[in-house]
Parts: sequence; structure tokens; C-alpha cells
Amino acid sequence: MDRRLFLLDEELDHGVGLILAAERQLRGTADKVRRAVGLSQSEMDVLLAIRAHPGCVVGDLRSRLNMTAPTFARILGQLDGRDLVRKQRGRIDGRQRRLYLSDAADTLMTPIVEALRDRVRTAYRIAGAESVAGARAMLDALTGVDNG
Repeated sequence: MDRRLFLLDEELDHGVGLILAAERQLRGTADKVRRAVGLSQSEMDVLLAIRAHPGCVVGDLRSRLNMTAPTFARILGQLDGRDLVRKQRGRIDGRQRRLYLSDAADTLMTPIVEALRDRVRTAYRIAGAESVAGARAMLDALTGVDNG
């Protein structure tokens, strides 16, 4: 099977614009709830990433979020100070710290996650069932993440 895909620059530009607009819409949806629960944008980003990848290693999460080490350390310190994250020493490499949401963070994140799920669920329904797998595959490829 030929996996090549030929798209015009205009089509690619339109796709980029749609992805960026979708990101702004999702952020807007989350921001309304985020402010109400007292989280900064960066704190919410870290908690959402931990929620999506429980047990992730600190350095890997920092890289995934594209944050500098000092910025990530500051945000993680703030979340730790509020008892919103749990750190566990790695079983194989004791120097590693694996991150998990605390019960308090799970509770705090629930309305944000539900708002985001509703937004994505609606978009998937509008696009149709056959579009879900393609959209996920494209976003996984774009982000370099395989959520299999």
C-alpha cells in the first residue's frame, strides 16, 4: 500500500490553523474551570499530563511539556506544596521519581477533565465514528506520542 499523501501547501496551512484553533478552544474550555479551582495554566498542564501518564518519570514529563528544568521544578514544587502530586522512587533506578496525582488533585481535576471530555466527545460525534481513529492517529503522529 502506498502510504504517501500529497497535500497542497494551502491544505497543510489550513490544517495547522485548525489544530491551533482547536487548542485555543480546548484551553478556553479548561480555563473557565481552572480559574474556579485556583490553578495556574502551567499547574493545570502538569496535572493533566500526569493524569494522562500516571507514573511518568519527572524528566520525561518535563520534556513532554517542553518546559525548562527550573520552571518545571518550580511548578512541581508548588503542586507538591499543595499535596496535589505524589512522588514514588523508581523500582529499577532509585534516582528516578515517578509522578502520580494525589486524591486531592484527582478531585480538583475532575471538573476540568469532564469539561474537556464533553468538548472532545461533541467534536467526535460531529465528525463521525469513522473520523475518530484517523484524528487520533494524526495527533499521535504529530505529537510523537503513542497512546495505543
